[in-house]
Amino acid sequence: MPKPHRQVIGVDIGGTGLKLGRFDSEGLLLAEQHCPTPQPPAPGAITTAVVEAIEALDPEAQADAVGVGLPGPMDRSARVAQVCINLPGWEQVPLAEWLEARLQRPVTLANDGNCAVLGEQWLGAAKGIDDVVLLTLGTGVGGGVILGGQLFLGRRGAAAEPGLIGLDPAGPPCNSGNNGSIETFCSIGALTRWAGCPPDELSRRAQGGDAEALEAWQRYGQLLGCGISSLVYAFTPERVLLGGGLSAAFPFFAASLQQEVERRVLAPSRQDLVIAPASLGNGAGRLGAARLALERLPGRQG
Repeated sequence: MPKPHRQVIGVDIGGTGLKLGRFDSEGLLLAEQHCPTPQPPAPGAITTAVVEAIEALDPEAQADAVGVGLPGPMDRSARVAQVCINLPGWEQVPLAEWLEARLQRPVTLANDGNCAVLGEQWLGAAKGIDDVVLLTLGTGVGGGVILGGQLFLGRRGAAAEPGLIGLDPAGPPCNSGNNGSIETFCSIGALTRWAGCPPDELSRRAQGGDAEALEAWQRYGQLLGCGISSLVYAFTPERVLLGGGLSAAFPFFAASLQQEVERRVLAPSRQDLVIAPASLGNGAGRLGAARLALERLPGRQG
């Protein structure tokens, strides 16, 4: 018989930090752990760091399973990290197998953007919504897609990477190999490059009514709106959520973004569309990873 109140652990692996949470089956956070990502972030070093963090988070091994979010595509079986763009040396890493050998419990893997959108759908700004696109606007631009209430993984498990679609074929090079992707125009580094100052300074200036800063955020909204328009045509979601650090500046670029989407997308494709900030902040990834662990738990009922 399955345990009546199962617990799971969600892990969000980033380039600079590891965020972990132990949750019950309703998504209630029972304990959390934060630690720096080992540098260099070699697969073996991160595996050891995750194991040690989980042992500290769950010393009595109460959690039945572990979900792990990583910045890149997994294989269809959710066992192997195929590549992690911001983690050098990560190619075809059987992380689930490595962790299971040391933790003695099931482990499942997922793209961190997919984890974030699942977290938002479970307990965040997409709760009750079956068709959602999430973009995480940070060091890179990641994201995930839910269609018909189900996470969209594509034919081989590598979908979706909404931040890597092209805006300009002659644009700046992207770590993915693409040119002129949403990421190369709308990430923190990209905005800093073309606006001439970091986003936090740009927001402070905009808050004070600085015309140049307000114009930069307006341009940001136009660029992001162009990319979102393509995503709306592809998926016709009911909701587009914006997470990551840059989403805090949403009030400064919301109008130009909305205007751009309305200009570019035919009315039937954007009917009832809501574009809004995500609500769970940096906790969405680990929550979504925990949700996946719960859903994929052997013997789960209901």
